[in-house]
Amino acid sequence: MDQLSQNSAPIYEALERYKAMRVLPFDVPGHKRGKGNPELTSFLGQQCLTVDVNSMKPLDNLCHPVSVIRDAERLAAEAFGARDAFFMVNGTTSAVQSMIMSVCRAGDKIIMPRNVHRSAINALVISGAVPVYVNPGINKELGIPLGMSLEDVEKAILENPDAKAVLVNNPTYYGICSDLRAITELAHRHNMAVLADEAHGTHFYFNEGSPVSAMAAGADMAAVSMHKTGGSLTQSSLLLSNGRISGGRVRQIINLTQTTSGSYLLLSSLDLSRRNLALRGKEMFREVCSLAEYARTEINKIGGYYAFSKELINGGTVYDFDITKLSVHTRNIGRAGIEVYDILRDEYSIQIEFGDIGNILAIISVGDNLFAIERLVSSLSEIKRLCSKDRAGMFDHEYINPEVMMTPQEAFYADKSTLPIRESAGRICSEFVMCYPPGIPILAPGERITAEILDYIAYAKEKGCILTGTEDLQMETIRVVKE
Repeated sequence: MDQLSQNSAPIYEALERYKAMRVLPFDVPGHKRGKGNPELTSFLGQQCLTVDVNSMKPLDNLCHPVSVIRDAERLAAEAFGARDAFFMVNGTTSAVQSMIMSVCRAGDKIIMPRNVHRSAINALVISGAVPVYVNPGINKELGIPLGMSLEDVEKAILENPDAKAVLVNNPTYYGICSDLRAITELAHRHNMAVLADEAHGTHFYFNEGSPVSAMAAGADMAAVSMHKTGGSLTQSSLLLSNGRISGGRVRQIINLTQTTSGSYLLLSSLDLSRRNLALRGKEMFREVCSLAEYARTEINKIGGYYAFSKELINGGTVYDFDITKLSVHTRNIGRAGIEVYDILRDEYSIQIEFGDIGNILAIISVGDNLFAIERLVSSLSEIKRLCSKDRAGMFDHEYINPEVMMTPQEAFYADKSTLPIRESAGRICSEFVMCYPPGIPILAPGERITAEILDYIAYAKEKGCILTGTEDLQMETIRVVKE
C-alpha cells in the first residue's frame, strides 16, 4: 500500500505540514484562518480555525482524490475489510443515498424493511427507484420493530425477481440484527446487490463479540456512521464497497449530491478516528461492551424497567443483538420513553440518544466511563421512585404496517392539497411524518393515512416527541395527494 500503514494519518499529517508553511491565504473560507471572525475563533479555538481550509494541491480534493485523501481512504478500506472506502462529509444520509443510487435507477425495485431511516426513502424520491417493503417482525411486549426474517426476504425476492438490491439495517436503532450473511448469500444467488445501513454499526468492525459486519458478511456496500460510535466529528461518515460496483461509478454518484467544499475538520476527524480504531479499537470496544452489560444488569435490578439484550434472539427476526445499545423499555413504570428522555435531560442533566413511546436508548461508546454509567443508573432509579404512574391508556406499539399506494417519488412530486391532520384519514400522504430521533417515518410519501396512524401521531405529540417532516412546522396540517 505504497508504504502506508495504519499508524499513518495522511490528511492530518498533510494539514500539519501545511500549517508549518505559514501560507498567506487569498482563497476561501473568508474568515482567513480565523482572523476575520474573532468570536468564532474564540468559541472553537485557533487550532480548529487554522485547519478549516479549502481544497488545494497539498491537501488533495475530495471530489477527485489523487494524493492524501486517496491514501486516507485506502487505509480506511483496509481497516474495515473493504475494497473501497469513500469519505463522506454530508453525513450518513448522503452515504445511504449514494449507495442506493449506485445500484438503482428510475423504476428499479429495491427490497427493504419499512423501518428504514428517512434517508433511504429520500433516495427513492430522488432516484425514482421503487420500494418493495418487507414488514419487520414485531416484539409485542416491547412494541418495537425487529429485523427481517430470511423467509420474508426470500418471499420478496421470489415475488420480485427483477429487483436490483436488498437493503438491510445492521443493526436497527434498538440493536436488532437480521441474518445478514444468509440474506447476502440468498440475494447474490438471485443476482441482487446487498446494501447495509450500518449507521449504528461502526464498532462491528473492531469488536470480536459484535454481530457480523457488512463487509465480513459479503455485502456489496455499507453506509457507516463513524461519528456515532467511532469517535469522528458529527456529519462525517464512510461509504464502504466490496468492489462489485465500480469505485469510479460510486464516486460519480457521490459527487452528484456531496459538497465540492469538503470540510477538512470532518476529513481529518475521519482519518484520525480510523487510525485510532485500527490501532486500539478492539481494546476500546471490549471496555464499551463491559460498561454496557454492567449498566444493563444494574438497570434490570431496579425493577419496572427492562433493559433488553441477547435473550431476544430467535434465529429469525432477531438473529443477533448489539449489546452496546442500551435500549430500555419504560412503559411498566407508566411512562413513555420520551417522557423519561425529557426527565433525564431536564431534571438530571443527562442527554440520551432518544425516547419513543415505550423505550429509551442510551448510546454507550468510547467516551464513556463507569462514573457516567453509575450516574445514569442512579437517575433512572430515582425517576422510577418519584415519577412512576399507572400505565393504563398507554400506546403499546411503535410500528404500524403501511398501506403503500404510490411510489415515494410519485407522491412527493404529485399535485397536493393541504388538510388538517385530524381530517386526513383515507388520503395518500405526500410528505414525511416522523419522530426525530430516530428518523424512521411513521408516514412516508405514497402511504395511506389511517385512523390508527393518526392516533399514534396524536399520542406521540402529546407525550412530547419531536415530530418532523411536514411543511407545516407545527404539524397541524398535512400535505396529501390531490384527488
